[in-house]
Amino acid sequence: MRKLLEFIRSVYVTVLFILLEILALGYYARSTVYTEARLLAQTNRLFGGVNGTINDIGTFFSLGRENRKLTDRIAQLEEELSRYREMEQLTAQVTEIANNDMSKYKMQTASIVGSTIAHPRNYITLNRGQNDGVRHGMAVTTPEGAIVGHIIACSDHYAVALSILNMEFRASGCIEGSTYYGAIRWDGRNPNYVWMQDLSKYAEPQPGDRVVTSGLEPYFPQGMLIGTVEEATLNELGTTYNVRVRLAAELTRLSNLVLIENIDLYEIELLQEQVLENTNN
Repeated sequence: MRKLLEFIRSVYVTVLFILLEILALGYYARSTVYTEARLLAQTNRLFGGVNGTINDIGTFFSLGRENRKLTDRIAQLEEELSRYREMEQLTAQVTEIANNDMSKYKMQTASIVGSTIAHPRNYITLNRGQNDGVRHGMAVTTPEGAIVGHIIACSDHYAVALSILNMEFRASGCIEGSTYYGAIRWDGRNPNYVWMQDLSKYAEPQPGDRVVTSGLEPYFPQGMLIGTVEEATLNELGTTYNVRVRLAAELTRLSNLVLIENIDLYEIELLQEQVLENTNN
């Protein structure tokens, strides 16, 4: 009890002063309408400033979260914009190819949904099928016009292409600007290279020469890029070259492709079948 009395004695002057100040302020506030309004305005200003400071502090601490949301949204928009730009570029490239004296060919785009490169026989699955106009025998190329393979099977919504990285793949190629052609084969080893075999010695291939399709097979239009000459060696008789060709298409990085249909392919195959039947009979 004595300690309590001593505490009260030590603070009663301060408490009494605060009480008197409150009573004085209350009396002053109620003395006139003007003073009451002025005091109320000051009070609102004080509490408004305190609330504003608290809100600013809350906003400051929430900036990190808001910045993360904004960054995520920007990344999403950039990704969408990139896809639109890619499709716009792809469409422009397809149009350019279509205008390059290829009136007997029809084209459309497709995206890869599955592919392999590590097997002796590799295939590419595309997100277009018979309902989209995809047909057996359509050439498959990159948007830049480098050959990738050709369609061998279709369902309603998907198609499978025989990849150039398949040991059963066959095509005919030549040095650009030359009339000598050889057989394009993959040996099942390096996915960046194929071989052009049995090329005439008169072709005289040089490293860096462009190798293109000869147009002798119905799948690929003439002049489609296959790759560039890496090295060339004559056979033992010195009559033909075996040419190592670096592929222009990077099959490990492809996502979008161009499908090219030879409108005359069905007629050509039908005629070839008739000739074979007549020969066998």
